[in-house]
Amino acid sequence: MRVTRRYAGSDPAPDQSTNAPRDIRVKRSEINAIIAEAEAYIASFGFPLPPFARWSPQDMQARRADIDGIVDARLGWDITDYGLGEFERKGLFLFTLRNGSAADLAAGGGMCYAEKIMISRQNQVSPMHRHIVKAEDIINRGGATLALELFESDEAGELDPKREVKVLCDGVPRRQAPGDILRLAPGESVTLLPGSWHAFWGEGGDVLIGEVSAVNDDLTDNIFLEPIGRFADIEEDTEPARLLVADYPMWLQ
Repeated sequence: MRVTRRYAGSDPAPDQSTNAPRDIRVKRSEINAIIAEAEAYIASFGFPLPPFARWSPQDMQARRADIDGIVDARLGWDITDYGLGEFERKGLFLFTLRNGSAADLAAGGGMCYAEKIMISRQNQVSPMHRHIVKAEDIINRGGATLALELFESDEAGELDPKREVKVLCDGVPRRQAPGDILRLAPGESVTLLPGSWHAFWGEGGDVLIGEVSAVNDDLTDNIFLEPIGRFADIEEDTEPARLLVADYPMWLQ
């Protein structure tokens, strides 16, 4: 049986290139393969993932009573093609390692931070977007060059094509023209504040990316320039080897 699962935030833009319907689903078998490739790539940099990264869906179900801290914080595997069905062209691999609570962030104390490890493949674009609440450091942890296209917001929060871009790169102020490309070599980073519009991709090869940020909420805190979604539509052509964070409501409630 093949089932298409649509998650909250996954509504893609309609295909304007043809009148014929286009299949924009990603197969679960493809998700499984991407996870296996990502595990090997991350391990090649000597970056160990936490033990729960290796748990099967059945392992997580068996431990359900003890893993509210994983499920509620949406820690774990996340693979998106932004609902477009073109992962190689527009997509991103993510693993959320830790994530605090919105209540702590609002109170100004407690666990107000989050961390992710990500992989941006060569010329694979994470489309232009900004965050409402989250400030983040984007770090090139290894591999090729990480390229970022940057814009500022106007007073209404829309992308401003004329405003000079001001960011910190490893604590050093940098100014550049709107739409210019910031290139980060391994070890380099940029701080992006709420309202900073950014798209990024691997240039010259794949890139291992670190993200250290304020509390992360991928359900409500991503504003995309294009009318796209945050999560993929999945065709269940096989069983999941690992659960994605978007699978948790169905598998672990």
